[in-house]
Amino acid sequence: MLEFLSDLWGFMRERRKFWLAPIILVMVLLGALIVVSQGSAIAPFIYTLF
Repeated sequence: MLEFLSDLWGFMRERRKFWLAPIILVMVLLGALIVVSQGSAIAPFIYTLF
């Protein structure tokens, strides 16, 4: 996993694609939110957002 992140950072730095960082961060946060909310009591409230 660490090698993947270093390769991704090297790609973004070399090609000047720093605008990808916020997109990747938002996708990771949304994925984590979905995984965490699968078995919790806040799941109905999160699903109403989408």
